[in-house]
Amino acid sequence: MKLLVTGGLGFIGSNFVRYILDKYPNYELINLDKVTYCGRYENLKDIENNPNYTFVKGDIGNQELVEHIINHHKPDVVVNIAAESHNDNAIKDPHIFVKTNVLGTQVLLHACLDKVKRFHHVSTCEVYGDLDLDSDEKFTESTRYAPKSPYNASKAGSDHIVMAYYHTFGLPVTISNAGNNYGPYQYPEKLIPLFVTNAIENKKLPLFKSSQNKREWIHVLDHCRAIDAIIHKGKVGQYYNVGTGVEKNIEEITKIILNHLQKPESLKEYVPDRKSHDRRYLLDSSKIMNEIGWAPEIDFDQGIKETIDWYKENEWWWRPLKNA
Repeated sequence: MKLLVTGGLGFIGSNFVRYILDKYPNYELINLDKVTYCGRYENLKDIENNPNYTFVKGDIGNQELVEHIINHHKPDVVVNIAAESHNDNAIKDPHIFVKTNVLGTQVLLHACLDKVKRFHHVSTCEVYGDLDLDSDEKFTESTRYAPKSPYNASKAGSDHIVMAYYHTFGLPVTISNAGNNYGPYQYPEKLIPLFVTNAIENKKLPLFKSSQNKREWIHVLDHCRAIDAIIHKGKVGQYYNVGTGVEKNIEEITKIILNHLQKPESLKEYVPDRKSHDRRYLLDSSKIMNEIGWAPEIDFDQGIKETIDWYKENEWWWRPLKNA
C-alpha cells in the first residue's frame, strides 16, 4: 500500500509516519508538509533515510503541487493531518486557520477525486462545542456541531467539506474526531509540553483561571492506532470518535507534572482565560470500539509519566524552540 500523509512533520503526523513505517515495512509513504514553525525535520530525523519514505515540502492549498503529487505518486490512501491547531493563534489570526484547514482541505479533496481508495481526515472533538462540567452527556458521532472558536470552526468547516465530497462526488472518505493528544514531539505551546519544559527550567506554569475545565486525554500512539484501524477497517462515509474516557483538568495535569519532576507548587501562576475557553469535552467512542475493535492501550498515568520523561531526556529537541 502507498500512503500520502499531510502534515507529517508535526506532532501527530510525525508519530503517525513513524508508526506506519514501523508496523508496515512494505508500505510506501509520502509526507507532504509545509514546514511551518511546528513542523520540524528533527521530528523524523531517525527515518529520513528509510527507502520507503519520501518527503515533499509544500502546502496542501497549492493546487498544482497537490495534483502533481497525486498523479505522480498515485497513493492508495490519503491521511490528512495537516492543520493549524493552536487556539490562541487562531484568536490572533483566524485567516490562516480558515485558509489551511478549510480551503487547503478542499484543494486536497478535489485532487483525490477518482484517484484514491480512501481519504481519511483527522479532526477534533472541539467541533462539537463544549459540555457543562457536571454533565453526564458525551459527544457521539451524531452530536450537532457547535464550534465556538475560530480554530474549532475551521475544523468543523473542513469536516463538512470532506463529507460534501463524499455525498456529492462519491469520494471514499472517513473522519476521526479525537480527544486531546499528548506524547513526544508535541510543540511546547500546548499544555503538557509547555508545563513540563517550564517546570524543568523553573519557570512559571501559566494556568487559566478556569482551571477546573476538563479535557479527555489520549496518547498520540493510541490515536495513531485508531487512524490505522479506520483506514483499514472503517466504513466509507462514517465519522469515528477516538477517545479514552480519561478526563483531567488543568489542576490535575499540573499536579502530576510538578510531582513527577519534584518541583514546588509555587511555580503555578494563574492567568486570564482565553476567549471562548471551552469547559469540557468527552467523547463516546463505543462506535470505533464495537465496529472496528480499536481500544486505547496506553494507561494515562503511565503514559504521561513517560511523556514527561521524554521531554526531560530530550532537551536537544525543545530548547531551541523555547530560546528562539
